[in-house]
Amino acid sequence: MIVGIDMGGTNIDGVIIEDGKIKKTIKKPTKRDDLFATIWLALKELLDGYDKSKIERINLSTTISTNAIVEGKTSSVGMIIEPGPGMPYDALACGEENVFISGYIDHRGNTVEDLNMAEIEKACKLFREKYIESFAVVGKFSTRNPIHEIKIKEALEKEMGSQFPHTPPTITLGHTLSGKLNFPRRVYTSYLNSAVHKTFKNFADSIHTSMVREGISAPLFILKADGGTMSIDKAIDKPVETILSGPAASFMGISAMLPTDKDAVLLDVGGTTTDIFFLADGVPLFEPLGITIDQYKTLVRAIYTVSIGLGGDSAITIDNGCIKIGPKREGKPYALGGPRPTPTDAMIVLNLLGEETMDYLKDNKDMEKIKNRAYSAMETLGNAVGKNAEEMAKIVLTTMGDIIKSKIDEMIDEINLKPVYTIKELLYGKKLEPKLINIISGPAKVLAPILEEKFKLPCYYPENFHIANAVGATLSCPTT
Repeated sequence: MIVGIDMGGTNIDGVIIEDGKIKKTIKKPTKRDDLFATIWLALKELLDGYDKSKIERINLSTTISTNAIVEGKTSSVGMIIEPGPGMPYDALACGEENVFISGYIDHRGNTVEDLNMAEIEKACKLFREKYIESFAVVGKFSTRNPIHEIKIKEALEKEMGSQFPHTPPTITLGHTLSGKLNFPRRVYTSYLNSAVHKTFKNFADSIHTSMVREGISAPLFILKADGGTMSIDKAIDKPVETILSGPAASFMGISAMLPTDKDAVLLDVGGTTTDIFFLADGVPLFEPLGITIDQYKTLVRAIYTVSIGLGGDSAITIDNGCIKIGPKREGKPYALGGPRPTPTDAMIVLNLLGEETMDYLKDNKDMEKIKNRAYSAMETLGNAVGKNAEEMAKIVLTTMGDIIKSKIDEMIDEINLKPVYTIKELLYGKKLEPKLINIISGPAKVLAPILEEKFKLPCYYPENFHIANAVGATLSCPTT
């Protein structure tokens, strides 16, 4: 028995798979102010009535690291950077404090200039005064010889010990994250790893404590951006690898449930965002250098994906007679007590939203009130452009299709201007020409015919489209 949990920005999905068959699924709203409680309560409900000793593993995709970065809820980081000659310092600055030191190891791994330990002591004094929580140490050619990074770490542990008497300070060494020589990306990757370490560790410790309390001894794995998994213990050391964990689950779910050997567009249209992926001859496109998160270019391996602020719960406004959907989600759909009309309200008005995509509606007895509020939301928008509620609802969904098509056309043009990198190889001269669209998540069934019309391509969705992300999490395997 394998358990998969996918925590999105709007809903958390869970699934139990046994002997290759889906045995149980859940979908619950995400509590953004308490992500741990969201996951734990979902896990308890999913496992209710099942023998926990039969769980082989639990695979979890989590937004914890991504959210911390995007929302600016990271630890303060003190950077010690050994740039060597030829690298402008301002191109490397990140974190709360940056200390650029002398010393140099060349591209062959030879020590050209020794460390000046007085500079390290001065950096430690600065970090103590600013009460910096975490640290990262990166040398230009530390991948060829990490001796300087190791010595600096030893000095940091000794000098900062009084500030962290109970636990050793978080220190990321650049050479431990990637063997690639792209120095700026290694600096940013090291910074982000230290910045999210405390948040992720607290989360992981809470999950582990709760599993012990509930008698769950199964190993826990976290999805990485490349679609593989890593043990939660390894993830604590390298939480930066869990960035874009959610889109990875989406991709794995679509690939498992709708396999193809053609050029294709893959879509996960959630409540908050739409994640877009591409296949070249059935093989996923890949980020050749590493993903970019916020403004930071990293060395984190990842499937090529772009997320846009468009989903079932995106806020809708009318500006000078033009409809605008997203990019922000300002709360629940208006029908469920939210502040603004959303595409979900449009789907309710047109009786297009199946209960499989909104399990929480089953607990609400006043369905008539929900439908009336959805109708009111579309009626209010329609009044601004001279349309009735049903006409406005159709315009909303058509506009969603237009936004998705515009972004995909833009991405394909950009992809075809450069070499096409897939997860297997570099395809010289390849031009991406999608022959089909595969779509998952709540609005999939509603949007499929709209996208077929927009793209003049067949658009498919799987039977369990509403929990495909959790299926993807379940089926993911460890990667190095």
